[in-house]
Amino acid sequence: MSESSSTFKAKSTVKSADLEHRQKINFNIGKYNAVVPQGKSQFDNTDLVRERAKNIKWRALETLDQQLEEFELNFTKRGGKVIWAQNSQEALDEVLNICKEKNCKTIVKSKSMVTEEIHLNHFLEKNNIESVETDLGEYIQQLDGEPPYHIVTPAMHKSKEDVAKLFADKLGTSSKLSPEELTLVARDKLREKYLQAEIGITGANFIISDIGAIAITENEGNGRLSTAWPKTHIAIVGIEKVIPSLTDLALMWPLLATYGTGQKVTVYSSIVLGPKQAGESDGPEEMYVILLDNNRSTILANPKQRESLYCIRCGACLNACPVYKNIGGHSYGVTYSGPIGSVITPHLQGMSEYKHLSFASSLCGNCTEVCAVKINLHELLLENRKESVDEGLAGFPEKTAWKLWRISSLRRGFMNMGNGNLKSTVVNKLFKGWNKERSDLHFSKKTFNEMWKERLKNVE
Repeated sequence: MSESSSTFKAKSTVKSADLEHRQKINFNIGKYNAVVPQGKSQFDNTDLVRERAKNIKWRALETLDQQLEEFELNFTKRGGKVIWAQNSQEALDEVLNICKEKNCKTIVKSKSMVTEEIHLNHFLEKNNIESVETDLGEYIQQLDGEPPYHIVTPAMHKSKEDVAKLFADKLGTSSKLSPEELTLVARDKLREKYLQAEIGITGANFIISDIGAIAITENEGNGRLSTAWPKTHIAIVGIEKVIPSLTDLALMWPLLATYGTGQKVTVYSSIVLGPKQAGESDGPEEMYVILLDNNRSTILANPKQRESLYCIRCGACLNACPVYKNIGGHSYGVTYSGPIGSVITPHLQGMSEYKHLSFASSLCGNCTEVCAVKINLHELLLENRKESVDEGLAGFPEKTAWKLWRISSLRRGFMNMGNGNLKSTVVNKLFKGWNKERSDLHFSKKTFNEMWKERLKNVE
């Protein structure tokens, strides 16, 4: 068992028994479930919209090399600079080089899961550069020293009372402030940082290849401030975020808003084509886009798992997953939690260390049912399990158990042997992991096969 697997089991055992945590998550996901139908009302045929969005991502991924090269060509025409990063360390080194060149001491950062993936804040802190999260949820998490809990709503697991107490402890405010008052406190603190920052860092929801731009959609305006106020803007983006055309946004933006937050469209939607041009008063003087691979090309090369790169990070699968709703986002111990995280993490960070995530699923299929771009998530989880076995990662007890099962299931005589107490005793002692969290198995005194034979005999 890997260290990550042991930690996952320990954390999820504790969190699943935390009734207060479950109440908070069910409350917040309940609010999400109530508004999603309102967002879907803008579509005449939601199923068709999802199918078309999947086709857009299919086209983008099947021609990914061409799409990225076209983006680079068009983006650099307007003075932007593109940096290709093979892994996390290359991306971090490039950011540090830019920071040193600009003599940067303070960075404002808009919400970005890919910067969480490469642990950018920790890296900058080690290099004596202050990096301040400007998304309210991320700011709350940063104050508390925690990573994001959810792809879309980083502080979903905290109540307004939790946040008020946190602000009182960290910022010296009253512990009785309302959510509106807490927001104003955060706004005042963050506006100071915008004025101080030499560099703004964001991710991107989409890379638009035909015009050479990135698209950012958010609800607070922090992304727009982070891109436009500092003199230098760095966007760090996974290579899978590409879409072929500007016109694709007419579908992708409303779809992301609906499945992400239940809105018809988010409040701030920005298309950034590069640094400010001659005669323009707004925007950064320099802009860099770091295109991050970090094993995404490994997933791309896998014909079955490639589909997982269609993900637009709406977080709908997390909100639908019974496992996520019971154990929470932090139990996974990785950047991307929930069903999509369980699919991609073993490929991004190593199957041997993270194969357990693909087994932590009920396989109910609800994640596939709600996916905005129709990724067959539960099937990909099964495929991960198969790949882990094909790679020889199954332990000796597991291999032995399945071998015995195969032998006995192919021979009816073996299946009928030792019914009742004998079979129950042997199985319960052999599979010790089963009854750690469950009661013992109790086998029937007769198999169905034996009962059926007796029934036919009595009829005759």
